Amino acid sequence: MPPLDHRTAVAVIDVGSNSGRVVVYTRDAAGQLRLLAGARAALRLVREVDDSRLLGPEASERLMEALRDFRAIARGAGARRIAAVATAAMRDAADGPALLRRVRRELGFDLQVIDGRSEAWYGVVGALHGLPLRDGLLFDLGGGSLQLTRFRARRPGRAVSLPLGALRLSQAFLHRDPPTPAEVRRLRRHVRRLLGESGLEPLGAGQALVGTGGTIRNLAKIDRWAHAYPITRVHGYELGRRRLSDIVDQLAHRRQRTRDRVPGLSDERADSIVGGALVIETLAEACAATGVHVSGQGVREGLAHTLLGEPLPSVEAVREASVASLGARFDAWDPRRADRRVELASQLFSALPGHDDAELREALRRAARLLDIGSSVDFFERHEHAADVVLATDMNGFSQREIALISAVLRSAGDDDNDIGALRPLLQDEDRVAVERAAVLLVLADDIQERCPPAARVRLRCRLRRRSFTVATPALGYWRPRGLGRRFERAFGRRLVVQHGA
Repeated sequence: MPPLDHRTAVAVIDVGSNSGRVVVYTRDAAGQLRLLAGARAALRLVREVDDSRLLGPEASERLMEALRDFRAIARGAGARRIAAVATAAMRDAADGPALLRRVRRELGFDLQVIDGRSEAWYGVVGALHGLPLRDGLLFDLGGGSLQLTRFRARRPGRAVSLPLGALRLSQAFLHRDPPTPAEVRRLRRHVRRLLGESGLEPLGAGQALVGTGGTIRNLAKIDRWAHAYPITRVHGYELGRRRLSDIVDQLAHRRQRTRDRVPGLSDERADSIVGGALVIETLAEACAATGVHVSGQGVREGLAHTLLGEPLPSVEAVREASVASLGARFDAWDPRRADRRVELASQLFSALPGHDDAELREALRRAARLLDIGSSVDFFERHEHAADVVLATDMNGFSQREIALISAVLRSAGDDDNDIGALRPLLQDEDRVAVERAAVLLVLADDIQERCPPAARVRLRCRLRRRSFTVATPALGYWRPRGLGRRFERAFGRRLVVQHGA
């Protein structure tokens, strides 16, 4: 499929074995996908295919009805092109080719059945694009199949497609409600056997297990609901092995009619979640993973990124584009002003003890760049509003801990009594000192920035002594310490001296 111009809206339709989705994207000037519209429909195609190797009239009509609605949404959002793909169930259906001809004849677009390798490629591009991970194993668990793809330096390697979909295995192995221990054991043995035959090897040092698809996202939502957690989206969520096992055990002992009462679980997945969860748990055990990094993106986003031009940039490029895209949404954000504040904050950080803390340096830089987005809501409460936006929006390329750290620095800059306890478990008590130090430097950098002429190049001369820290710059018109002087001394154990016009 040839790439599209970044201003073109493209609709991506993904017909899976369990459900179908349409999403309409465009790409902003920073290269980030912008979601314009989207919808989902339950299809359950794999049930008919596994029973008879045919979709049959009823499933075909469900699909056609969903596709008509998806086409209307695409047109309503101004999509210039529809890219539609289908996966495992359509690959296996003997009457699939006839249905593809009907789609083309009645709806005017092509529904392309992609093979397992293409599905794995789009899955890797979509899932990894917004995650700060380089090496590991990606799984994409759908209703009919499981795609496994090794990746190294953010590039996909060997891929395999296995008939281990959540709905397919639930239907084949779990007949009692709730399933019996014997049924669970048989399903696990089946999964282990196919994983072994696929040549699956344990993860190596520094490698991550990454999961995408509705099942792992629902498991992450269940875990998030069970704990006070500060970020609502699942993209970037880390689900540990022990918590995964606890959730699997909880779900496997419930009747289907009561599973939808579990907070975080979608009603439509009550009949397939146990089978899918057992596949994921068995996979994590087989590859010796400590947990799963959850991606909120997958085949649809991978296809969109491919169509719109840049499938898998570096993590740093994704970070820069994500921050630039977020800032550009707010009228008060000026990239030149933001760049100067970042430079000032970086100079201050480098001149003080603790400058080797790369994680904190990065959080301070990003907070300094994004501070002004809060001014679009309320200038005097800009720190708090910017912190809220950072937590609530997509920050591609950052881990959820990094996002929490950026938010904490912003909020603490505006409130020296801020309690980071609300950001547990991403931040802990031992992070308090570091957050306060970065917040103080953000306030100082912003103070200097506000008191220097817009066109002036501001270069700081910093001098660190045992009892004092002196900052001097000729561009600074005036500065008075106010409460910041006392706050700096508490944070760094040194008196702050700012020399203006020197």
